[in-house]
Amino acid sequence: MQFVFLGAPGVGKGTQADKVAAQYGILKISTGDLLREAVRNKTTLGLEAKECMDQGKLVPDSVVIGLVRDKLADPSYAKGFILDGFPRTVPQAEELGQVLNQRGLRLDRVINFQVSRADIVQRLSGRRSCPKCQATYHVDFAPSKQGSLCDRCGESLVQRSDDQREAIEMRLKVYDEQTAPLISFYEKKNMLSHLDGAGAVETVYQDLTKVLAIYKTA
Repeated sequence: MQFVFLGAPGVGKGTQADKVAAQYGILKISTGDLLREAVRNKTTLGLEAKECMDQGKLVPDSVVIGLVRDKLADPSYAKGFILDGFPRTVPQAEELGQVLNQRGLRLDRVINFQVSRADIVQRLSGRRSCPKCQATYHVDFAPSKQGSLCDRCGESLVQRSDDQREAIEMRLKVYDEQTAPLISFYEKKNMLSHLDGAGAVETVYQDLTKVLAIYKTA
């Protein structure tokens, strides 16, 4: 199973990728996670990425592609993977195709999650995370029982800089300009399926597994 989960920030593709990875025993490649790890470790690439992420801009292709290429070189990913948050531009998609061809792999399907702009803003602006244990919460949908403190470790919760409203608007603008063209890119290759991501997590997941059942490798 090799899938790309596509969609604007906040559509829930990461949550669904986690559930699919757990059920099918495959690995998730989240460029967001890879980049945040690099930022936490204060690597050269991490510092470069942080400057872009703080402004809601896309991280340069050279940084993202390098991280993904390294992951796909791991033999364990030959069993199947979900790409969450990559590719984000048509050049990245073309580069991904070359990397997969070099490893004798192919994508089974690209799933495009669709959610209204208003719902996306609410989802993202309400997110809170623990800088210590990485637990995540939402002020409306999944609040911490301790208010501003993490239920797991008691650390003060924070709002990521790229989840603040100004950054959200910039992220969505960047998505429209640079990532949305991937929809037509994959449609022309007959590889794209649209999925309504506005419902409850379990409802979306049930619809998603029906699509995956059609296209997953035997």
